[in-house]
Amino acid sequence: MFARMTIIQVEPEKIDEAVKIYRKSVVPEAKKQKGYRGACLLIDPKSGKCISVTFWRNGRDAVANEESLYYQEQLVKFLNLLAGPMIREGYEVRVHSMEPQAKPKPKKKARPKKKGKK
Repeated sequence: MFARMTIIQVEPEKIDEAVKIYRKSVVPEAKKQKGYRGACLLIDPKSGKCISVTFWRNGRDAVANEESLYYQEQLVKFLNLLAGPMIREGYEVRVHSMEPQAKPKPKKKARPKKKGKK
């Protein structure tokens, strides 16, 4: 597996807008790309630093979606939010562990009270 990390700096008051773009545009478009395996967005609300990590089957798939301009099309959506340069790095993933979200436990049904013998 391969991970592409993109770091951007936005004004702290624009964090919510950046998260909205990521959730409503970046992730749905990434899911359409060959080799897509997942994504997460890390933010520091105080500084405005945002780290996107997308996971790909391999480095070839990550490079292919850059060559198809998918990656650049997503970056353009953040241009009016930037407060600093973008940084892009790629890494081979050697260890990856993520637990599925816990499902809420079903509520126990109240048992009817047994009537006592008289």
